Amino acid sequence: MPAILRNALIALAAVALAWSLWRSAGWLQLCVGLAIFLFGMQCLEDGLRQLAGGRLEQLLARSTGTASRGLLFGIGGTALLQSSTLVSLLTIAFISSGLIQLAGGIAVILGANLGATSGIWLLALAGQNVSLAPVALPMLVFGVLAGFAGGRGRAAGRIVLGIAFILLGIDQIKSGFAAFGGDFDFSDLDGGGVAGTLLFVTVGLLATLVLQSSHATLMLTLAALAGGQLALDQALAVAIGSNVGSSVSTAIVGALGGNRSGQRLALAHVLFNGITAGVALALLLPLGWLVGALARLAGLGDNALLQLALFHTLFNALGVALFWPWQARLAELLQRWLPEHPGSPATIASGHADDVVARARHLSGQALESVDAAAAAVSLELEHLGQRSLEVIRQALCLPADALHGAMPDTAALAAPPGPAACADADVLYRREVKGVYGDLLDFMGRMELPLDEAHQRFWTRSQLAAMQIVEAVKAAKHLQKNLRQRLQDAPSPLRDAYLDLRTQLLRLLRAVRASADADAAPRLDVLDREARRFEARFRQQLFAMVRDGRIDGLEAGSLMNDLGYADRIYHGLRTLLLQPAEPESLRALRRLAGDADAGSDTRSTR
Repeated sequence: MPAILRNALIALAAVALAWSLWRSAGWLQLCVGLAIFLFGMQCLEDGLRQLAGGRLEQLLARSTGTASRGLLFGIGGTALLQSSTLVSLLTIAFISSGLIQLAGGIAVILGANLGATSGIWLLALAGQNVSLAPVALPMLVFGVLAGFAGGRGRAAGRIVLGIAFILLGIDQIKSGFAAFGGDFDFSDLDGGGVAGTLLFVTVGLLATLVLQSSHATLMLTLAALAGGQLALDQALAVAIGSNVGSSVSTAIVGALGGNRSGQRLALAHVLFNGITAGVALALLLPLGWLVGALARLAGLGDNALLQLALFHTLFNALGVALFWPWQARLAELLQRWLPEHPGSPATIASGHADDVVARARHLSGQALESVDAAAAAVSLELEHLGQRSLEVIRQALCLPADALHGAMPDTAALAAPPGPAACADADVLYRREVKGVYGDLLDFMGRMELPLDEAHQRFWTRSQLAAMQIVEAVKAAKHLQKNLRQRLQDAPSPLRDAYLDLRTQLLRLLRAVRASADADAAPRLDVLDREARRFEARFRQQLFAMVRDGRIDGLEAGSLMNDLGYADRIYHGLRTLLLQPAEPESLRALRRLAGDADAGSDTRSTR
């Protein structure tokens, strides 16, 4: 959709909403209550995250070792934060960044749906005919005062303010329904038929998509149920729809992130909620009877609000029971349905890549939910950028497809004029294979809004510098190719021999960089640096000797000197691959907690 049309639609919707608020005092009161409630949920969520610091992420990394621990984290985290969406997005962020595995993430999603039922119990208990303002108003005072304490006091104050606004929002919503809802009595609609039930399921789904909060949808449902605007069976259908809506919201965010791992977990969330909703609808009558029986057994009587909370818990627990034995199988199916994106460095090396511009593979918007998940994603994407750049440089130097693998090509093979397929245009390769990945990386790092401590800020700055140096190496290869490609097609001459010597030295360094990237690079760096300096000194001496002997002229010597400089920039840019920025200690701790043996090896710790 064009930006102008989108902005026009947003402006039109804002004008329509303003007109509706002006026309109806009851509708205004209801919307104000909803806004206060949502703001309170946001304050509570932010305060709890600030107060927890990195402990929430550490707990998530530790909890995915077994399915049972993942389930418990999902239940506990959602019950604490009162946001299954936040827990789901944080889990997607960790999966997208490679910090946890898909199977562990599925267990967390199951637990998050079960933990979300705690919210409706709280809302149902608070939704009785009791004013909550006498409790909320003093909390506002203490919440504001705590904000002046700074640090953890401010986070605690944010939590108190969030609870106060939620209580005030509930009161306002109830008053709004009393003033406005009389004109909209849904209880007279035929909710017993299939069409009527599906109508209210759709209402719950759409309301959750618009409000981006299943808690807000359920609060409105409870208020309408308490005010008599909804019948109990209609409220049950709305609750089912709100569950589906919460997973659709997560799926949209996961799909937009573009990361395959995150998309798999988002799809798992949709499958769980969708299938659970289908089962709940098919068993709506027996589940409704069971809820009534259990309510009477527990002494809840005919309290419709608590019966709705009980139903919400029952059908989510039923969904967990259905999916629990199939977690491993579901993970396999998701990996088959959503394979990794094409366009790996191996595809570039084969020379058969299509014209689609390559993009980042490990970055997603969800990773920005956690500074450590974002840092892990950046680390992976730097490796991806380096792999692509290495292959682009190989083709820019007109080297054989297997030149970086196996045995070193012999002198005769390197001296032979390369065919057209072995010497692709470096500028085209850069724009197609590197530029998009580099742009995505910079865009991702620029969108980080969470506060960064000194270690993360240092990692961020050094990662930006590393990405720039890698790309500069590719650009240097573009300039070097202009003369190199022409000289490789020439007849044997001292000038051609000099370019062959320069290309052979670059091949040795490229092979050394690639081999060292798979092991502890530090011991080899001094060796590579000394070799590069010795070659440069020897090449300069030979260059001036050829000028003195008349084998090349001054213009040719000048071109060689420029290209020697480009070769030096190529090496120092790719040298960055061996010295990627040291990851913050908190991220290394998360990797250890998650049992990531590769990330905890000496290769990572020396960066």
